[in-house]
Amino acid sequence: MGILRLVARIMGRISTFRSYQFVLLLAAALAVVAFYYFGSERQNFSSTTKRIKQTQASHNTNRNDADLTVDTVLSHPAGSEEQGGEELDVGGESEGFRSTTGNGDAGDHRYHALMMFTKVDKSRSLQDKFRVAMLSMVKHGRFLEGEVLVLHFVSDEASKELGERMLQEFLLDATFKYEVSFHDVAALTQKLFPIVEAMQKHFSAGSGAYYSDAIFFLSVAMHHIMPESLTRIVQLDLDLKYRTNIRDLFQEFDHFPPGAVIGITREMQPVYRGHKSPASRPTDCIQLCGQATAAEYRHTFWQYRKENPQTRVGEPPPDGLPGFNSGVMLLDLGAMRASALYNQLLEPSNVAKLADQYRFRGHLGDQDFFTMIGMEHPELFYSLACGWNRQLCTWWRDHGYGEVFQLYYRCGGPIYIYHGNCNSPIPDD
Repeated sequence: MGILRLVARIMGRISTFRSYQFVLLLAAALAVVAFYYFGSERQNFSSTTKRIKQTQASHNTNRNDADLTVDTVLSHPAGSEEQGGEELDVGGESEGFRSTTGNGDAGDHRYHALMMFTKVDKSRSLQDKFRVAMLSMVKHGRFLEGEVLVLHFVSDEASKELGERMLQEFLLDATFKYEVSFHDVAALTQKLFPIVEAMQKHFSAGSGAYYSDAIFFLSVAMHHIMPESLTRIVQLDLDLKYRTNIRDLFQEFDHFPPGAVIGITREMQPVYRGHKSPASRPTDCIQLCGQATAAEYRHTFWQYRKENPQTRVGEPPPDGLPGFNSGVMLLDLGAMRASALYNQLLEPSNVAKLADQYRFRGHLGDQDFFTMIGMEHPELFYSLACGWNRQLCTWWRDHGYGEVFQLYYRCGGPIYIYHGNCNSPIPDD
């Protein structure tokens, strides 16, 4: 009996051990099942998230069609020109051209537009103007299949970085193909200065030819600066608002008469009428308009008009010659290169001769130069309708020219582009 009880006790302990072992084995099995089950679910969730992010990235890439943060050099083979567009071999970093990729193809037909984009990183006002300009351009812009709008920005490094970020937003809803090129302002200035140094003293603020001011004469000598393959370009101020398709502006090249090299709109204030005394241009206009001192300003055509009281120079349209405004310009670079007359007028001796003839002393850079040579050689210019550069500044109306102001300011016909010069507010749509 004692032996039987001992055996029974041993078997009980073995049975108990097996029960614990079974429980442990069962728990281990459940843990393995749970690991594989939940591990599989977690893997599936991660894969799904990854696919969603990939889909979103693909959608954003397809919608924006460009990574404007990547610096690359655009190189397109030269092609035939039509409707103001052509292929462009932009050049390399050594030439001062730093370009960002766009969504055009090598065989596309290109329309080129250039804007000055310096010191924008330091000015909220310029940033706001740039926003209005680009969003309105994108809103109304329409191009045909196989056409690309190439946007050129002359910029410093800090403004370039800001511009790239802003353009990602502004170009998001573009329905047309585009490319973006940033040009180094320092490199362009280095090329420009030897060409325009002699004329700067006639058309720049202050008494000297400052190296940094050379960039304000870019349009004057752009045919010497840009590659030969670039034959047509429009230059645009930042303070614009587009009310129509910018492609239509390029069609104006087709209306140039023989001999014309530049399309430009008349000045819509009595800027070139001439002023008798420094007091006629108080400090507040200097600050508003960003121009030179009143003592310099009175020399535009004042002396010439005094000596020639019957002149049309400085008189309002339609019969007068009010001068030009450079906010919107069509530059036929091919015609500028081919025009012996235009290139002769760039020579320092001829600039000095005309400036002396017209007693001219300006401070508005390229605008003054074009105005002066336009008095002597109007055949070089195609008169762009006022609606393509509807200037809004009215400063002179309240400062001595109220009686004649509307003769300069009025603009009949449709308005295609508003120009908010001297910080003038631009009407809402």
